[in-house]
Amino acid sequence: MGLLSELKLAVPWGHIAAKAWGSQQARPVLCLHGWLDNANSFDRLIPLLPKDFHYVAVDFGGHGLSSHYSPGLPYYQENFVSDIRRVVAGLKWKRFSIIGHSFGGMVGGMFSSIYPEMVDKLILLDTLPFALDAKGVEDVLTYKRGAIEHMLQTEASQKPRQVVSPEEMLQRFLKNNSHVSEECARLLLQRGTTEVATGLIMNRDRRMALPEYSMDFISRELFVHSTKKLQAHVLLLKAIQGYYNVRRENDSDRNVMLFAIDTLKSVLKERFQYIQVPDNHYVHLNQPQNVAGIISTFLLSKETAPHEP
Repeated sequence: MGLLSELKLAVPWGHIAAKAWGSQQARPVLCLHGWLDNANSFDRLIPLLPKDFHYVAVDFGGHGLSSHYSPGLPYYQENFVSDIRRVVAGLKWKRFSIIGHSFGGMVGGMFSSIYPEMVDKLILLDTLPFALDAKGVEDVLTYKRGAIEHMLQTEASQKPRQVVSPEEMLQRFLKNNSHVSEECARLLLQRGTTEVATGLIMNRDRRMALPEYSMDFISRELFVHSTKKLQAHVLLLKAIQGYYNVRRENDSDRNVMLFAIDTLKSVLKERFQYIQVPDNHYVHLNQPQNVAGIISTFLLSKETAPHEP
């Protein structure tokens, strides 16, 4: 299944870029990448998925080929959720499925609970549908302060964008992204950088820093409430060497993951599937064959109406 087209969807501050595969008349699937990644994150997975769907992978604002947010506008998770609402309005989609990796899964999860009638299936790639912090909510104000201070410092800085050689850019990327193979790093950098006369510059907005600065962390009580709002069938694919390593004992991250899975199971019942797969956090990119069959079966499965709570 070849790439159908590159898309540019108009938004008030510029455009959101996306790439599309498959017939526009087919059932729509929106693909949401992880923090600081871009739409190329799905280049190796989508060709292995069923051909009778229309896949659109977006670049979040400030990522890939999308416009940066206007000065003063922060990169908060809720803003990415409203971006998705703008995208699907532009595409004229009324009901669709979502595949979300990492931060993209949390954006997709929040969208699916705010607009439950629009999402029939939610596929989470090594992520949770809502952000839970291992220490509860006690760190949230620290994160919010850090986010504001980082944005102010970056906006005040007049330093020009750093230009580096393609090889140095690759090595820096690999150092900062230990889960990504060299081949996959090149793929992400292809869309995440721009070539200038003396080398490469990163496309992403420098106002983006740590992902926790952007995440909308919620309490366990709100996690349960948000899960109850979901009408979608949910598939959570957990990478065994992934972000949350559930095999570790006495680990607060492990407790977060177990709480989330227990909640999803108890609330969604037969609408929830949880499957562990080999490889790491970027399994969909490094080893897409490990997840493609499971995702394909889930997408093709007949959707049944959700039970009323």
